[in-house]
Amino acid sequence: MTQHSEPDHGAPTLDQARRQITRYGLTADPQAILVAARLMAAGARIGQAGEVHFGRFGLSTGRYRLLADLEDHGGEKSPSQLAASLGVSRATVTGLVDGLEREGLVARRPSTEDGRGNVVILTARGADKLRDLAPEHFARMQALVGGLSVDERTTFLDLLARVVAGIDAFTRADLEPTD
Repeated sequence: MTQHSEPDHGAPTLDQARRQITRYGLTADPQAILVAARLMAAGARIGQAGEVHFGRFGLSTGRYRLLADLEDHGGEKSPSQLAASLGVSRATVTGLVDGLEREGLVARRPSTEDGRGNVVILTARGADKLRDLAPEHFARMQALVGGLSVDERTTFLDLLARVVAGIDAFTRADLEPTD
């Protein structure tokens, strides 16, 4: 396995991480800081590229994820279920649904389980939209990781799961600095 330490399109370098740590008088591990900084930069770039990609189909990443989540769950979910599965607020779901509903890709109807609430349903037009974009979408997804072997992808998925498990370090109130 090779170690990639060269900067990628302005990504932080190990020397930059060392300088910043020294500047602030910390004892943090420069390689750990570099990995986290590069991961954040890559996530931002992938997010931007995703918006361009989905924009070709008149969608955003959030709108696509909502449609795909509905399709994966029988075409119907409550707004609170959508918010939980997408990891966004209920207000975000409301905004996404409002736009998708205007375009006829989803509809709202009263819940049969809870007469007070609504459910969001995937319309035939929404299902067609997903079907139409699927060939290009999955080809691009595969190309994104096309430089990795099957074994590397397996390792990457394991490593990514461990990194994702540490995401709460950014939001926990009780995390103490290393110095």
